[in-house]
Amino acid sequence: MSQSRSESTHHRLYDCAKMALVNIFAHPYATVCDLYCGVADADKWLDAQIGHYIGIDASSSGVDQMREAWESHRKSYTAEFFDVDPCTENIEVPLEEKTNMADVVCCLQHLQLCFETEEKARRLLHNVSLLLKPGGYFLGITPDSSTIWAKYQRNVEAYHNKSSSMKPNIVPNCIRTENYMISFEVEEEKFPLFGKKYQLKFSSDVSAETQCLVHFPSFIRLAREAGLEYVEIQNLTEFYDDNRAQLAGLLTHYVPNLLDPRGRLIPRSYDALGLYSTFIFQKPDPEIAPPIATPLLQEASYNHDEQGTSWRDDEIMNGHIEPALGLGKISEQKGILGPGPADLRFPEAL
Repeated sequence: MSQSRSESTHHRLYDCAKMALVNIFAHPYATVCDLYCGVADADKWLDAQIGHYIGIDASSSGVDQMREAWESHRKSYTAEFFDVDPCTENIEVPLEEKTNMADVVCCLQHLQLCFETEEKARRLLHNVSLLLKPGGYFLGITPDSSTIWAKYQRNVEAYHNKSSSMKPNIVPNCIRTENYMISFEVEEEKFPLFGKKYQLKFSSDVSAETQCLVHFPSFIRLAREAGLEYVEIQNLTEFYDDNRAQLAGLLTHYVPNLLDPRGRLIPRSYDALGLYSTFIFQKPDPEIAPPIATPLLQEASYNHDEQGTSWRDDEIMNGHIEPALGLGKISEQKGILGPGPADLRFPEAL
């Protein structure tokens, strides 16, 4: 990790959010499986007092770095490490004895890279389901695609509302804020379910990272097919508000001067946190309680014969908009189709 990256406001905010999420779900002596494990998260597992750690990464260097970090902590919990890509390989063979044993499977980074294709996303979620014991949780943090796409659409709308003297065929494909810049590789009006790539560069970073938008309804659908029930997808600004008692102390300690005297996020930190969402799914345990009900989404929403889908495009039947089955207003169904800050939510469900 470069010095600028480690000191950046954004990455410290992100780190605090990951720490809070881990503290909520990783109870003492828990078995945790960390997908795309990163050395930056090693301290979080130590603080959570977990019992056993399973580190999985697509690169051998990432696995080696995490193993070294674990050894430097005097092996306060037992650990195993595997060089496997969970979005392209079946983990059932190399991790045969580890299936159905994790209390928590987390993906604190890189989920968005698994949405390059449906096959990768499906493989990842199948592997998660294999690893989790009944009642266990799959959770993590990923860029909030609804916020990103809403800002992109707002740019397009603002452009078309400008003077007709401007070139009408150019679609603005760049989002700029005080904290980051996002550039889409291909200018489109539709939101493809998979493989919608963009470049993300933070003001403190030297280079941009290529990522893919995570289409949340497809995420929910594939998770359910893999046996995982939706619990929540929540923008980090809302996650902060819901967990302010815990997070305010962390932010004050690790990232000072980003809260007002009443513990509320100032605009700069609100913008940085608002780029991300938490996601939480659960593998039902039929012996304990009925599974959490996942919203039923219209199959028509996933017609792959179409070239893409717009977050705003509902099916229009008989002259009126027909909302998706089981979904109400975005404000009433927080996180299902796109959390995002309140001012960026679409008024109708998709």
